[in-house]
Amino acid sequence: MTDTYARTASTWRNWAGNVTARPARVESPASVDELADVLRRASEDGLTVKPAGTGHSFTAAAATDGVLVRPDLLTGIRDIDRGTMTVTVEAGTPLKRLNAALAREGLSLTNMGDIMEQTVAGATSTGTHGTGRDSASVSAQIRALELLTADGSVLRCSADERPDVFAAARIGLGALGVVTAVTFAVEPVFLLTAREEPMTFDRVTTDFDELVTENEHFEFYWFPHTGNCNTKRNNRSAGPAAPPGRVRGWVEDELLSNGIFQVACTVGRAVPRTIPALAKISSRALSARTYTDIPYKVFTSPRRVRFVEMEYALPREAAVEALRELKAMVDRSPLRIGFPVEVRTAPADDIALSTASGRDSAYIAVHLYRGTPYQSYFTAVERIMTGYDGRPHWGKIHTRDAAYLAGAYPRFGEFTAVRDRLDPGRLFANDYLRRVLGD
Repeated sequence: MTDTYARTASTWRNWAGNVTARPARVESPASVDELADVLRRASEDGLTVKPAGTGHSFTAAAATDGVLVRPDLLTGIRDIDRGTMTVTVEAGTPLKRLNAALAREGLSLTNMGDIMEQTVAGATSTGTHGTGRDSASVSAQIRALELLTADGSVLRCSADERPDVFAAARIGLGALGVVTAVTFAVEPVFLLTAREEPMTFDRVTTDFDELVTENEHFEFYWFPHTGNCNTKRNNRSAGPAAPPGRVRGWVEDELLSNGIFQVACTVGRAVPRTIPALAKISSRALSARTYTDIPYKVFTSPRRVRFVEMEYALPREAAVEALRELKAMVDRSPLRIGFPVEVRTAPADDIALSTASGRDSAYIAVHLYRGTPYQSYFTAVERIMTGYDGRPHWGKIHTRDAAYLAGAYPRFGEFTAVRDRLDPGRLFANDYLRRVLGD
């Protein structure tokens, strides 16, 4: 055992650039044993420890002035079990590598979010989700977890082994230990047909329940300062595969959604009065299209325009009323919003700190281009969302604290009890966890 995996401390920044930290040191262990030694030495030095994946959280969940653990060397698939239809993967593996590896094996996750840059541990620890009528978040597909706890021991948990820890650790916020491996349920790879279609705000909100009920995966984007939305319906298909044509796919996903949108965002940030006109153009730029492909190529899209984001989960029955209130707020305010509002859904699950814990949920996400002042907009949105018993996404900007969250989550005390047992000395604490969980 040597210190060759330690790196000189430097400034760490998240993907959006809104969170920075200066850890005392940065470590890149190549095995669980090396990671255990990192924890031991940090404890001896009186330093806290936080793992940081790709930095796609907009909160300071991974920030630390102690030891920052990079999981770059803790990657790869440990095992594929076709009897139980599970895959066990090292925690630092990026979702994009997992998806590609599963596809080569003729397998797939059931549902996923709309990007795949995150590590599996980072995505699951913060509750990353896509949209689904019946299938829930990435964390809800976990069948077992392996954690390295504060005392340096390896803890394995599942529905049958330490179920109390499993109920908490599937969305553990990095508070219970360092996730070292995740076992996911998988299924034979299948095809999804995506139907993307422009639709008016009034029609989407009027037909929202029907659109959710009739489709396995439904989501839409509303463009502020317009009455226009872009909808997406994904449903399983018998095939054949018919992916987007190379030219049209590049035009829609790269030129319009990233290249030209980047220019529009830059212009809007410099000259805010142009945003309503740009929004009208953007909302009409994407035309209807239908294509069929394997799941991760349908669920996920490239996101090259950097932004900051707030997202709240509401009881699904409150979504339309909250969204109409949000639109009315934007329409009567001097705010100029150049990014669309994203709306998705998820069924109830049984994870203690899942935003969908115990209730069918709808997600309303608001964004602003990186570098744009966001406080006024996000504060106004948060006021609306908390009025509907909203639960903030753990990895996205919010101002809620433990007092609010203890009331929003019936199983909050169950989670903090597991934390007290596994990390009584708060080796894995930071300012964010002190705010949202208490100390």
